[in-house]
Amino acid sequence: MQKKIISPSKLLNPDGTLVQQGWARDLILEYNREDIHRFKNNFLNKLRIKEWDYYAILSPKAVLALTISDIGYLGMMSVSWIDLEKKGQTTENEIIPFPLGKTNLPPSSKEGSVSFVGKKLRVSFEKISGERILKVDFPAFLNGIGIKAEISLYQQKDMDSIVMITPFKEDRRCFYYNQKINCMPAKGWVKVGDRHEGLTGDNCFGVLDWGRGVWPWQNTWYWGSASGVIDKHSFGFNIGYGFGDTSAASENALFYDGKIHKLDQVTFHFDETDFLKPWRFSSNDGRFELDFLPILDRSAKINMGVLATEQHQVFGLFTGNVILDSGEKIYLDKFLGFAEKVYNRW
Repeated sequence: MQKKIISPSKLLNPDGTLVQQGWARDLILEYNREDIHRFKNNFLNKLRIKEWDYYAILSPKAVLALTISDIGYLGMMSVSWIDLEKKGQTTENEIIPFPLGKTNLPPSSKEGSVSFVGKKLRVSFEKISGERILKVDFPAFLNGIGIKAEISLYQQKDMDSIVMITPFKEDRRCFYYNQKINCMPAKGWVKVGDRHEGLTGDNCFGVLDWGRGVWPWQNTWYWGSASGVIDKHSFGFNIGYGFGDTSAASENALFYDGKIHKLDQVTFHFDETDFLKPWRFSSNDGRFELDFLPILDRSAKINMGVLATEQHQVFGLFTGNVILDSGEKIYLDKFLGFAEKVYNRW
């Protein structure tokens, strides 16, 4: 079942349950953090609110990932630099305790800006018309080598995205409201020490993972994403599962020339003892059949008792066939993207 939501409404009922659940092409439901506060009325429950803006900008040589997040217990502002040529990666953070909404993340991805100025790091995401302007300045990054960037992501007018409105079986007042925007050409520059990388938009693309929700204490998700150009056509995909009750809809979708082609179920096949072994992806409708050759595993593991995370974000090359709604078959040949498994106790 793939229930498509086409009618705008509030996101939440007065009791905190979702008004609608399923998938949409855009953010047509109204998210308001104050609506959560009305029923999440004690401190421990407020810690369940999780909000983030995550951008990944991929080029053939390197990847820059930026995060501004408020997950209740802490706010995490994160910068990752992944060198695909040298197969090296560094992720560094600045953390603030118990932000509880003070990061002021916008209630929609359509407008609004967010910024953070800390002791070590300055980062900002600004939405101006059809562009998303990302800036970061982190002098202490990589033991003082430093990283600085200014990147513009172009979002085509009326471009489809994949939006998920998903409850959790454990508690119907827990939910995940999520948007993934693929295939945004990236222009600008990144400077790491003396290394300067220019981004032209021809082979550099960004993806936005916009998330707002109330989460249970433990969860595991699987996510994959890629964006680029095939035969002069914009092409990308978003795949994933593992979080919440996705009986109404999956987040699996292809994007071709800015339009969505909805998929049903996609399964990740990989060796959890060695994430750098080849992966395989299959779908129940035969429309997504890809092999994946890893280049690098951006892994992280933190265990603080109540709080814990184990992440494996694997960058690599996808090869195989996907099928559009029209029945047209698209062949991917070493198409750059990533796939991940993430466990959280938060």
